[in-house]
Amino acid sequence: MSVMAPARVPSPADRGMQLVNERPFRHPDTRSRAFMSRRGWWLVLLNFLIPGSAQAVAGNRRLGRIGLGATLTMWVVAVILLLSALLAPTALLGFATGAWIPDFLSLLRPLPLLLAQGLLIAYAVLWAVLTIDTLRLVRLVKTGTGSRFGILGLAVVLLVVSTGSAAYAANLTGAARDTLGAIFGASGPSVPPSDGYYNILLLGADSGEGRDSMRFDSISVVSINADTGRTTITGIPRDLAHFPFAEGPMLDKYPNGHESHADPNCGWGSGINQLRTEVEVCQDGNALYPDAVANGSEPAIEATKDAAEGILGIQIPYYVFLDMHGFAALVDSLGGVDVTVTERLPKGWGPAYQGQPADDWAIGWIEAGPQHMDGDTAQWYARSRYTTSDFDRMERQRILQQAILAQFTPQVVLTRFQEVFAAGANLIQTDLPQSLVPYLAELGVKAKEQPVTAIELVPANGIDQEDADWAYVRELVQTALHPPTPTPTPAG
Repeated sequence: MSVMAPARVPSPADRGMQLVNERPFRHPDTRSRAFMSRRGWWLVLLNFLIPGSAQAVAGNRRLGRIGLGATLTMWVVAVILLLSALLAPTALLGFATGAWIPDFLSLLRPLPLLLAQGLLIAYAVLWAVLTIDTLRLVRLVKTGTGSRFGILGLAVVLLVVSTGSAAYAANLTGAARDTLGAIFGASGPSVPPSDGYYNILLLGADSGEGRDSMRFDSISVVSINADTGRTTITGIPRDLAHFPFAEGPMLDKYPNGHESHADPNCGWGSGINQLRTEVEVCQDGNALYPDAVANGSEPAIEATKDAAEGILGIQIPYYVFLDMHGFAALVDSLGGVDVTVTERLPKGWGPAYQGQPADDWAIGWIEAGPQHMDGDTAQWYARSRYTTSDFDRMERQRILQQAILAQFTPQVVLTRFQEVFAAGANLIQTDLPQSLVPYLAELGVKAKEQPVTAIELVPANGIDQEDADWAYVRELVQTALHPPTPTPTPAG
């Protein structure tokens, strides 16, 4: 009768070898420097490509699950954002800017971008923790001498790329949130389009050195078709006089049109650009327009709105004010603008006495011909008027506005995101509600595909600056905004 030998019990060494064979990443053969080096390279790459995977296969599984869960979540969010940007950009912008939050909860509108920034910062920190833990798992002292420094160098580079990218995205998100808050922080309520258009009063003034006041030197109305995005810009000369007002406090004061003042402190004439001085210095603007400041505006701006409405015969619920002192920064943030200059223009604040030659006071010249203008040149191009007329300057400002709009491409804004946002926050003041931003952005994309219609209320178009025919002006505007439909020619 044969007796079976007892089964051999595996020794701890045998069990260790079995684990090494089955799970070499978690239980490596530390005696093999070649294997430890290969393992180190793989762990560092896995941590970069799929954060959390290095811990899942070779380290703390709980930390690995946290990393993988965060990574999967970020991937899903990224895919959703990409699809939204391609298929529904307006909805994405509306969600990001909090346009879906009702007006009475407008203080919560920064919340989506704030949460996004917080998540990006948290993910950057998690990625850094995972990278440091991965280096611990690599066991650099067990790798080959050459691989040791290579693995460490690669880990450092990938750490900078990964966490730096997440931190940069968080920084951009914060810049967007801060800029939106600075520009639209006190915006008024949203109103529907008027007669098919969003009409916005565009004001330009210069607080720069050498300016003795902040009169509105550039006044125009931008009318954006609420369906097609077709844009019409109506330029109002700053010296347009004896103009009517729409219904409101200024109409009560001037039922027969704006008049000149005997007091020179109230303005130098009856021109529309004197309204700011008049309302701020010689009248109690806050009593005239008690809700202006609370709605993100100013009494002088509301008075100018009433004047523009009375002149053009359209409703203008919103304004955008551009401080020309910061205008150069916006142009520079866009990388400059391309403009064809029709005649040589001087830079400078003008002659010290009547008849002084421009060569004596000019600090430089803008030469005629195609120009790629930086901010300083563009600013002087918009300001210069002493060798030309105010009407010529109005036309140049309109040309410059269109050149800047053409420069606002997605590629430029994405590559110069922070510069554009920083310039905008220092340059722009508006009462446009933040809830309208996504919709106006969509209209802006449509507008870029169409020519801009320009109307100038100047003598060349039959407009007398001292005694304009206001019925003719309103007819001119209505014809531009609502062109007649061509009558089809009958066949045969």
